[in-house]
Amino acid sequence: MKTDERSIFLVGMMAVGKTTVGRNLAELLGFQFRDADQLVEERAGVDISWIFDQEGESGFRDREQLAIETATKMPRTVLATGGGAVLRAQNRRAMQERGVVVYLKASADLLIERASRDHRRPLLQVDDVDARIQALLCEREPLYAEVAHLTVAASRRSASSVAANIVEQLRDLAPIGTSS
Repeated sequence: MKTDERSIFLVGMMAVGKTTVGRNLAELLGFQFRDADQLVEERAGVDISWIFDQEGESGFRDREQLAIETATKMPRTVLATGGGAVLRAQNRRAMQERGVVVYLKASADLLIERASRDHRRPLLQVDDVDARIQALLCEREPLYAEVAHLTVAASRRSASSVAANIVEQLRDLAPIGTSS
């Protein structure tokens, strides 16, 4: 399958801009856009905070895995994953084998600045948000790097600029594996 036909899966920390960049990227490519967290909420009929409260993080991860399994099989799709989607090997494998994985990377300072304004994130309902983000970044960054075919700096650039940069890099990308 040609690079321009493979689905794109965005990974990276919460608040890096996967959803916003993903919408821009899908528009540039003429692909459909999907957000894994939104897919989980649609299937469950409740929001993610409720799932965390009732089922814990493991219950949420089970639901997320099902959403990723389904979404990675959709053709010509840009999928924004949740920050912890890479924690499960099944998710990493599905994304790597079925499309192009793009790791959106940003500094811890920028992530802390953005995430501290959002009070809807269950994993950040702690006293020390800065320390929590640092710990999550240490845990997840090696997994993002492992799964990614491309790494793109999200820093303080606009979402449209980041999306345009991804499109440029996709043009230079050699064929990767096979897709479903």
